[in-house]
Amino acid sequence: MSTAAILTAAGSGSRLGHALPKALVPVLAVPVVVHAARRLLAARPAGLPLAALVVTAPAEHVAAFAELLGPDVVVVPGGSTRQESVAAALAALPPDGIDVVLVHDAARAFAPAELAERVVAAVEAGHDAVVPGLPVADTIKRVGPGGDDGRPVNATVDRAELRAVQTPQGFTRELLERAHAAGADAPATDDAGLVERLGLPVWVVPGDERAAKITTPRDLAIAQLLATEEGS
Repeated sequence: MSTAAILTAAGSGSRLGHALPKALVPVLAVPVVVHAARRLLAARPAGLPLAALVVTAPAEHVAAFAELLGPDVVVVPGGSTRQESVAAALAALPPDGIDVVLVHDAARAFAPAELAERVVAAVEAGHDAVVPGLPVADTIKRVGPGGDDGRPVNATVDRAELRAVQTPQGFTRELLERAHAAGADAPATDDAGLVERLGLPVWVVPGDERAAKITTPRDLAIAQLLATEEGS
């Protein structure tokens, strides 16, 4: 099966407190989006390289992204939401010859290549929608309505049943396109959520701590440490 990847990198990253869009913020002098793209391109699902990589960028930075990523990567303007960006990237994929599509967030720039390979292997094994996830370490409470002074606890959720979901997420191309078409007017926080709305199953494979999301200045500091450890 032939695999393509979509890398979403069109967000502003306002919570990071940086003048640049998050994907262009340097980690050891290398932009976040380049770290993410390198690791995706290093993946060899079924022993083969990716058939295509499409990156979404802020519209005013498309040329800068294209220069950073090189001629083998397609860069398209992202939308106003992550979901719109993924739809734009889907439309930019080659029309034929792609069986599996990975959707990855550039903010998870240090997700290792083997994580992408694990996700694709599960799709090829017959699971049409696959997400990586990590067990939740904290005790989770379901709460009711409240105010600034707090909220009442309604229940304690069994954390053995919970997973913190990461990217890259993997799908058969047909299912991902169908899920986006059906959910175009209903936002979801990830692509798997669109599949769930179709009433179809999503499979979870083990995630990886290195796929942590860069959102805050503290996350960026941790990414700097990780990059130093990896020598990247």
